[in-house]
Amino acid sequence: MTKKLYVVGVGPGSKEYLTNYSIDIIKKSRFVIGYKYTLHTIRHLIDESYHQIFEVTMKNQEEVYLNVFNNLMNENDICTVPFTGDANFSESEVVDRLLDLFGDDNVEIIPGISSIQIASAKSRVPLDKANIITFHVTGDIEERKIDLIKSIVDKRSVIVVPRPWPNDPSKNFMPSEISSYIKEKGIDTSTIDVWVFENLANNEKETVYKGKLDSLINKNFSDLSVMVIDQNKRQSYLDF
Repeated sequence: MTKKLYVVGVGPGSKEYLTNYSIDIIKKSRFVIGYKYTLHTIRHLIDESYHQIFEVTMKNQEEVYLNVFNNLMNENDICTVPFTGDANFSESEVVDRLLDLFGDDNVEIIPGISSIQIASAKSRVPLDKANIITFHVTGDIEERKIDLIKSIVDKRSVIVVPRPWPNDPSKNFMPSEISSYIKEKGIDTSTIDVWVFENLANNEKETVYKGKLDSLINKNFSDLSVMVIDQNKRQSYLDF
């Protein structure tokens, strides 16, 4: 065994959605590197006498990863990078870099419960009847926008992770911008049901908004939002 990295999904923000496997991995990891919100989710698992904790931002994460990997970890040491929700969704830009740094054979990805799954359950829109689109990326999103419009025209439900961009609001693609964009494409947004979930699984802050798609224009929602465009038509086995 060489330097081992676990990329761990820790759920949308509540310890109730942590899996036992994730808990075990975090507890035995010497190093833990994560964003502020994610580290807050697992704070009850941290032993300051054992864990070395590194809080990162988008700006300094590369420097921290390299420092921990090259200068601090010894052979057989374990490092965990926790991600809010599921590390396999909306985190590919970081996960791909970690795979390059540590090497595929030294990295294990542990799935977590994502806000997408919880939004699906709360809206009663099954994942297998919806298109799932994340705009929570730094790269170009134009093809994803086209996919969004096609899904709506095809009468499919869509579960969307919007894109907040605090430092440059012109790059936002939050529920208000999404609603406006769909309307600009000639779709009647006054007839389409929509849900917006904020701070899912946070018992103190979670909010649920339900209305028509056109009602989202000029409404502000948290950066931690998931949107469900609900065109679901229920079918049971009795229909076949």
